[in-house]
Amino acid sequence: MIRTTVGRLSAPSPEERAAIAGLEKSIAAHDARMADLACMNAVEAGGRAERAEPLPFPFTVAAWNLERCLFPLQSAEHLGATGAEIVLLSEMDDGMARTRQRHTMAEVADELGMAYLYGVEFIELGLGSETELEFCKDKFNRRGLHGNGLMSTVPLHEPFLLRLEGERLWFMDEVDQPRLGERMAIGAVINTESGPLVLASTHFESATTAAYRERQMVGLMDALDAAFPGRPLIIGGDLNTGNHADGDFEAEGLFARAAERGFTRHGGPLDTMTTRPSLITRWPERAMKLDWFLTRGLAVSQTRIVSSLCPSGRPLSDHDLITCRIDGFA
Repeated sequence: MIRTTVGRLSAPSPEERAAIAGLEKSIAAHDARMADLACMNAVEAGGRAERAEPLPFPFTVAAWNLERCLFPLQSAEHLGATGAEIVLLSEMDDGMARTRQRHTMAEVADELGMAYLYGVEFIELGLGSETELEFCKDKFNRRGLHGNGLMSTVPLHEPFLLRLEGERLWFMDEVDQPRLGERMAIGAVINTESGPLVLASTHFESATTAAYRERQMVGLMDALDAAFPGRPLIIGGDLNTGNHADGDFEAEGLFARAAERGFTRHGGPLDTMTTRPSLITRWPERAMKLDWFLTRGLAVSQTRIVSSLCPSGRPLSDHDLITCRIDGFA
């Protein structure tokens, strides 16, 4: 579990990214290089919490895969309308041509007046998938970082980043998005009026089977229980449930493993999917239920799925966002 925090993550130079692309395609070579990169071994902490702690109940938590975050300001406005005090985000770019070289996490947090944590899931070695190229005015990535984060209206304590079990699929295989990195969770502790609450924003692997994601869930729970024994927990994000299983999210063993450890799942109506066609999705016809909260030690109500269409009708992501209300400790 990575605990180092910095005010701004460093990024490898274009020359360093080119050298990464030329590495031997092995897990050993991948991991050795990743261990040397400061941006892969720290959490960026920024923004400003505008609300004094402790956070009173009830409060709303949102989770949203923002699909690169093409439109940071509109996305912030959309999130603000939910009234969420805690926001868990995935697929956030920093210095990518497809998102105009912007630091999307910092922009969304600044617009909402929230503290944030950001961690790198992947160093992108190209401009992205073919559907994203029309958004690239530049032919280079200034920083090439892509990751997950969380935001809060109250201070974030004990920040952490955990890389999930994986096989370096985006580095080892022939893919249209070559990358260095692995799926991860990023989190922290907030102080509520009833005591500390652990938050974890995560993104499980899409390009694989349910058994692979089940191992990622077990590893995440093991790490959280070791680091924060006995504390209430909320895990949220894109769990990629149903990928490579014809969309059958109930085929995922991760739900059973979580239930065995005392977690309850929340995803809104089970017959309502959380994906939609977007401006850059590679599978506009596909409808799946990928996004969830898993909670333990919490009283949760009013789980909702909120459309990611902005008022003009433009999709802000290929995922709708989900929210839930935390009424207190159970």
